[in-house]
Amino acid sequence: MQSKDSVSSLGAGGSHHAIVLGILSAVGLFALDMYLPALPTISLDLHADTHAVQASLISFFAAMAVSQIVYGPLSDMFGRKRPLYVGLVLYIIGAIGCALSNDISWLVAFRFIQGTGACAGVVIARAIVRDLHTGAAAAQLMSRLMLVFSISPILAPLAGSIVTMFGNWRLIFWVMVFAGVVGFVAGRFFLEETRPVAARSESSLGGALKAYGTLLKDPYYLGLVLMASFGMSSYMIYVANSSFVLIGHYGLSPSFYSVVFSVNAVGFIGMSQMNGWLARRIGLRKVIRGAVSGYALTMLALAVVMVGGVDRLDIMAAFLFAGYAFLGMIVPNAAVLALEHHGRIAGTASAMMGTVQFMTSALVVGIGGMFMDGTARPMVVVIAICSAIVLLLSIAVLKSRHVVAAE
Repeated sequence: MQSKDSVSSLGAGGSHHAIVLGILSAVGLFALDMYLPALPTISLDLHADTHAVQASLISFFAAMAVSQIVYGPLSDMFGRKRPLYVGLVLYIIGAIGCALSNDISWLVAFRFIQGTGACAGVVIARAIVRDLHTGAAAAQLMSRLMLVFSISPILAPLAGSIVTMFGNWRLIFWVMVFAGVVGFVAGRFFLEETRPVAARSESSLGGALKAYGTLLKDPYYLGLVLMASFGMSSYMIYVANSSFVLIGHYGLSPSFYSVVFSVNAVGFIGMSQMNGWLARRIGLRKVIRGAVSGYALTMLALAVVMVGGVDRLDIMAAFLFAGYAFLGMIVPNAAVLALEHHGRIAGTASAMMGTVQFMTSALVVGIGGMFMDGTARPMVVVIAICSAIVLLLSIAVLKSRHVVAAE
């Protein structure tokens, strides 16, 4: 196993882990983003309204949220790889079901199955990062992981648009099946087991319940998890509504929509890659505090501008690019700090983190969807509210000595 402390240990081995773990995480995110350009088409083909089609996205969120509670403890008890295989098989089955669905209800149901499997790669990848590293080294590997799997929001919508040139929206889900197979092969042949048998002997069902109790009593952990959760929710509300706003309201073509959608991911990725460098020089706490301030100010300013009567795509895109760039430094650092003191139950801690993130996203997308009117303003207001919550949480959490010690 690699050194827990040395950032220099993130050489070739670190790159290898980042690539494999990024692929496993990207499988789930691929399923989230790739079919976005096809949502209006799915609505017409299955004779479903906007809210019904968005339910397929919410069911995916909900499945990922609930299932992570199970995968985390299982990965602590049986190792990281076996639960991963189970999840990838479920993911593939769900994608096949989606491709064959002729009714919106079946699509929503199979998206739930797909989400149940997709979350395995996400939660187990974070646990493996904690198995290998802590501190600045973990932040650097987490940022490399963010680089690899954050490419999916750029490539997935573009790939979805390209796929629809050769077939209908169902072909998108067949491509997801292929992605699931690639993830399975990568995990089986290119990823070693990082949870030794000796460590597994300390884990049990009763221990998992106790571990969840421990995490629920840790306000520092919960605060950091909620910061990351509402931050990601501000992105997911954009994911859920961007195709309807950009295509329906602003009149973009599906292909150009994919380009505009992807620009925000570029800022997110670029800033996330500064984490390792900044963390070594000024500390995780200062990095995340500055990022939260920039993120909240940017998103709140966007809401003020658009509610004030400015309804321009270029202005909205510029603000979102800056805001999500700051978010790229919040999410990985919050994850590192939250897991810092829970190495013995890293799988369980990662699972709860993912559960809270996806439950929060499902709640925000569900409630926000009630106020969407096809324009950008309701979406922008919900994003601003999420950013304000993140700012308030940071004021309460980042001043604690517990977090300072984690640096």
